[in-house]
Amino acid sequence: MSHLRRILPAALLALALIPPTTQAAEAPTPPDKPDQRLAMLPADSVTHHKITARGQTLSYTATAGTLKLRDENGAPAAALFYVAYTLDGAAAGRPVSFFFNGGPGAGSAYLHLGAAGPQVLDFPADEADGAHARLVDNDSTWLPFTDMVFLDPVGTGYSLAAKPEEAPKRFWGVHQDAESLAKAVALWLTRNGRTASEKFVVGESYGGIRSVKVARALEESQSVILNGIVMVSPLLEEQYFFSDDPLTYAFALPTLAAAALERAHKFSPEAVDSAYAYALGPYLSTIAGPPPQGDAAEAFYSHVADIAGLPLWVARKQRGLIQPDSHDVRSRNGRLYSLYEMSLSVADPAPEGVDNDDSPDPLLEGYGRAYGLAFAGYAADTLGFKTDLTYRLLDPEVNEKWDWREGSHHILSTSTDLKKLLSLNPSLHVLIAHGYFDAVCPFSATRWLVTHLPIGQNRVQLKVYPGGHMLYTRTTSRAALAADAALLVGTASGGGGSGSAP
Repeated sequence: MSHLRRILPAALLALALIPPTTQAAEAPTPPDKPDQRLAMLPADSVTHHKITARGQTLSYTATAGTLKLRDENGAPAAALFYVAYTLDGAAAGRPVSFFFNGGPGAGSAYLHLGAAGPQVLDFPADEADGAHARLVDNDSTWLPFTDMVFLDPVGTGYSLAAKPEEAPKRFWGVHQDAESLAKAVALWLTRNGRTASEKFVVGESYGGIRSVKVARALEESQSVILNGIVMVSPLLEEQYFFSDDPLTYAFALPTLAAAALERAHKFSPEAVDSAYAYALGPYLSTIAGPPPQGDAAEAFYSHVADIAGLPLWVARKQRGLIQPDSHDVRSRNGRLYSLYEMSLSVADPAPEGVDNDDSPDPLLEGYGRAYGLAFAGYAADTLGFKTDLTYRLLDPEVNEKWDWREGSHHILSTSTDLKKLLSLNPSLHVLIAHGYFDAVCPFSATRWLVTHLPIGQNRVQLKVYPGGHMLYTRTTSRAALAADAALLVGTASGGGGSGSAP
């Protein structure tokens, strides 16, 4: 599955909401001159609101604005867009959580309007229908147990580099990104008198890598020690997602099994556990050894096809090495299934079979687009942050120019950083959330990694919910994620007292 490195960014780029009619306001900036778009960013907007969540009425203050980052000489380097929610009348030192998405190049609108913010983008019963999505109060908002700050990295949302030509080198890489976001977190804490609060970071997808890297940068560069990390559908170890390592195929199989069970209305965690045991046992040993021959091969392919919910000819054609992104796996009976939500499908625009690059993803190229415009309207109408800039849900330039290297390491890994964090910080607690039907960042990879942590296993929880990459689009999974996050914040805050709303 080494070709996933090519497919994954291509699919993510489909989310970029940059209408051609708005580009005049975003023309390229001549080298060595400040970006004129910075003048289009309004002053910070402070508004006051109320929401009833889980039977509790909460009054809160929202601040939508920018944090100014400076270079080593003190000159402006970037304006980082953020939205902060603080509970009115809360005790001093209330927990605060910092959110960011992934991509790389994604704005925070997904977690903001999808999971934790006071407003949530609600989709109709047909989850794939983005045209009729609407914003409603989020009964599963995280505000009852933590204040929240949603951050858009440079090049996403409304965040801008002062000199665009310097953005790739200064901001668009694993190390640079972590350092700039760590600085932004530290700035917000000091400027708002919150250095004594319990502190958490929350990251989705590539944000899983980002959350761990930011945690390390906070310790090393800003002297900020976190209480907890929440990762949603995280990418953690690059080698298990973008390679032909046998483990890559083994990690994918339980997700395919879970989706097949869901489509057949037979889903249960126990059945998925059985698929996991087979995938990391007999299946892995078979594909890691000499290819089976004759009757043994047919028996193997038949068993794999049954588990993955595929026709036997597909398992035979792929020799048991099932590639979730292949058209043979994604398309059946005239329906095209999403890599990001393998139980979700739309009418296949080319059921006769096409090159994978031309197969649209029902989530990322379909209803997922709704988050961009929904957030732009919410920022202007509810938060009072009015600008003619386009909200970049996912910027293709950031994704294309991202530097995946970390020092001399060319395979990106977070396990070493996570082990160091758990070792150096005995108060750190970690929650990792996955969707059963996510074939892009399958839960099995994280389950295996957590099982093999040499330290801190009692402080690292893996929770898997019905749903895909954006598991929170399902109301029940969004509520379960919020409940688990509340428990984490309460535990890491010393028992739950300071993690609860007054």
